[in-house]
Amino acid sequence: MDRYWFLTWTTYGTWLPGDERGFVSPVEGDTGRWVRHNVPDTPHDSDIPELKHWAAQSLKCAPVRFVKDQADALLAQFQETARRRGWLLLAVAVMATHVHLVVGVEGDPEPSDILRDFKSYGSRALNRRWARPASDSWWTESGSKRKLKDESHVLAAIRYVMQQEYPLVLWVAQDYFAELICRENGERGA
Repeated sequence: MDRYWFLTWTTYGTWLPGDERGFVSPVEGDTGRWVRHNVPDTPHDSDIPELKHWAAQSLKCAPVRFVKDQADALLAQFQETARRRGWLLLAVAVMATHVHLVVGVEGDPEPSDILRDFKSYGSRALNRRWARPASDSWWTESGSKRKLKDESHVLAAIRYVMQQEYPLVLWVAQDYFAELICRENGERGA
């Protein structure tokens, strides 16, 4: 694989603009113009209660929260999507309100395309078995796309996925994970 990505995205209505945990969404800047604070390694916006209240009032339906059967369907679809695309799926955690995924890809496809494919095919799998939410989307817009620089970052991302609290589904490519651990331990012993 040429590139590795750590992807994270949330379900509809569960992480709103204005959230105290932080968010990336257009906000009015000092000059009165709308700005989006989304440059990596720079501060983002957080804790704007009025904006969060407005966003909550604007929801088309209740926030989407997955159950175990839906998480199982998503995992199967993520595995199928990766297989068909020739990608190496390394770790997946599906929680009630968000997904974490570590994937390796050949070449250098746009990370937005990778994220879009997982979300789109995941939506199709859910739509086949469950009624679409009134929002017409299972997901929030976009998601986090972090490029993993080297094996140590891939290993750290996999470990992060494995440490998620209350996953509905947790899956790791055990052979690949074990290989990374062995290499890490071999490098330390040298």
